[in-house]
Formats: sequence, C-alpha cells, structure tokens
Amino acid sequence: MITVTSIASKKIKDNLAKRGSGIGIRVGVRTTGCSGLAYVLEYVDESWKGSVAFPQSGFGVLIDQKDLPYLDGLEIDYVRQGLNEGFEFNNPIEKDRCGCGESFRV
Repeated sequence: MITVTSIASKKIKDNLAKRGSGIGIRVGVRTTGCSGLAYVLEYVDESWKGSVAFPQSGFGVLIDQKDLPYLDGLEIDYVRQGLNEGFEFNNPIEKDRCGCGESFRV
C-alpha cells in the first residue's frame, strides 16, 4: 500500500497539468549513496509490464514490482522548510538514513 498526502497529491496534479500529459508518477529505488538506496520519483505517461498501480484521486502511483519490497507502506508527502521544498518519503521499513539524508537502508 502506498499513500499520498493531500498536499503531495495537489502538487502532483498541478505538475501533471503543467506537463500537459501523464497518468501519474513512478516511484522507485536505485542503488546509491553511503546507505545503499535512494528514492526516485518521475512523472510517467503510461504503465509498463511489471508495474503495480496504486490509484489515487486523479492520478496513479506506479511502482516496479522489484521495488515493491522496499516501498510497501510508503507515504509520500510534500514539505516546505525555509527556502527548500520537495517530496518527502516516509517509509516505515527504513532502518536508517545517511547523514546527508540522500540514501537509506532497509
């Protein structure tokens, strides 16, 4: 199960409208950093073989089946802190994050 907060949902819908196309976002992980994994978020125009869709109101969150064990239970939020803003991933299975916060370990 993947959830998206109302603030993140609005931001995603706004970005899809600005793009002029798209069915939603792809969320995944890639190997990087000192803790091993990093989150990836990109806008997508279509689903692909092996993707799992989590329908939201007005868009979908698509995840590659191979990434699902790392993302099950994930909450996607959008936060503003001072001059910085962006998507934040709240993952209940994270064991820890690196010092800079760019990578994580499960």
